[in-house]
Amino acid sequence: MDFNMKKLASDAGIFFTRAVQKAQCPVEDLRPREGLLLCVRSPAVDPSPSGDASSLEFIGQPLSIQKFTEEKFGQAEKTELDAQFENLLARADSTKNWTEKILRQTEVLLQPNPSARVEEFLYEKLDRKVPSRVTNGELLAQYMAEAASELGPTTPYGKTLIKVAEAEKRLGAAERDFIHTASIGFLTPLRTFLEGDWKTISKERRLLHNRRLDLDACKARLKKAKAAEAKATLWNDEVDKAEQELRVAQTEFDRQAEVTRLLLEGISSTHVNHLRCLHEFVESQTTYYAQCYRHMLDLQKQLGSSQGAIFPGTFVGTTEPTSPPLSSTSPTTAAATMPGGPSVASLAPPGEAALRLEEVAPPASGTRKARVLYDYEAADSSELALLADELITVYSLPGMDPDWLIGERGNKKGKVPVTYLELLS
Repeated sequence: MDFNMKKLASDAGIFFTRAVQKAQCPVEDLRPREGLLLCVRSPAVDPSPSGDASSLEFIGQPLSIQKFTEEKFGQAEKTELDAQFENLLARADSTKNWTEKILRQTEVLLQPNPSARVEEFLYEKLDRKVPSRVTNGELLAQYMAEAASELGPTTPYGKTLIKVAEAEKRLGAAERDFIHTASIGFLTPLRTFLEGDWKTISKERRLLHNRRLDLDACKARLKKAKAAEAKATLWNDEVDKAEQELRVAQTEFDRQAEVTRLLLEGISSTHVNHLRCLHEFVESQTTYYAQCYRHMLDLQKQLGSSQGAIFPGTFVGTTEPTSPPLSSTSPTTAAATMPGGPSVASLAPPGEAALRLEEVAPPASGTRKARVLYDYEAADSSELALLADELITVYSLPGMDPDWLIGERGNKKGKVPVTYLELLS
C-alpha cells in the first residue's frame, strides 16, 4: 500500500500526545473538543475480583488514534470529502508546488551566485537591509577601465577598452534596475503567498483533518455502542450520549470544512494576482533587454566607425554560430522588430535606397571562402540563395550591416547572412 511512513509516524505521535494529555484528566468529562480525543469509559462494568485485565471492557477507547491507523492500512472507513472539495485541495497543492519552483528558479535567474542568495536570505530573515552589490557588468567595466589606464588610454586597444567599459557599466546599471523591479513586482508577491496565505490554508486543513478524525471516532463509538446495546440491556444511555457527541462532531466538522473551502476558493484570486505580477515581470524583462540592445548597438556603431581605419579588409560578425537559426526568415526582418535595429538600406550612403549588386566589385584583398551551414532561401533579388555544405566566396563592404556579407557563387552574387556561414581560414 502506498503511503508516507514518515508522515504516518509524525501524525501518530501527535495523536499519542493528545491521548496522554487526556489520561491526566477524568475520563468521564472528556468531550470532542479541539486538541482532545474522544475517549469515554463505561462505568457500568467493574473489574473482576481477580483483577484480570481481560474482564475490563471499554466502549470509548482512543478511537481517533485507532481510526487514523486503520485508515492508513485500509482497515476502516472514513468520511470522504466531496469531489469539488478534493479538486480544490489538489488545485491548491499544485499552486503551492509550482509557485515554489517558479520562485526558486527566478531567484537563480536574477542572482546566479548561490552564496549571494544565501546572504540575501539571511539579511531578509534578520530584517536588515541587503547591502548594495556590484553587478558582473559593472565589475567588468571597472577592470576594463583600469586596464585601459595602465596599458595606455591613447592606444587603439586602450580607447576600445574605455568604450566597452562604458557600455558594460550601462549594462550593469540596467541589470541592477531589472533585478530591483523584478524582486519587488514578482518575487515579493510569490513569497507573500507562500509565507502568508498558504500557511493559513495549511493550518485550517490540519484542523479539518482533526475534525474528520474526531467525527469518524464518534461514528465508530456510536456503532459499537449500538452493537453492545443489541447484545445486552446495559448502557442504554451510552447510545444517546454517543449520538449527541456525533452531532457535535458533525457540526464542528461542517463548520471547519466551510472555512477551509472558502480559503481554497481564494486560490483563484491568487492566480489573478500572480498573473498581473507575471505581466509586470515580462514588461520589466522586455525593458531590460531593449536597453541592453540599444547599449550594444551604440557600442557596435562606435567600434565600427573606427574599425575600418585600424583593421582594413577584416570582417565584422560571428565566424561560427553556436546554434542553427530558428527559421529561414531574413535576419533583416527579425532585426526590424527590435527597437533601433539597423538595416542595410539605413546604412547605405545617401541617395541609395538599396544595394546595387551590378556595381559591387570584390575588394582587392579581404575575400574569404565560407562553408554554408544551412539552406537559406533568398527573400528578394538582392540576396543569394544558399544550399547547405556548399562553398562560396564572401567579403564585406564599408557601411554594410555586420550581420550580412556579400556572397559570390560563379556569376551570381548577393547578400548572405553571417549566421548561416562558417568562415574558413
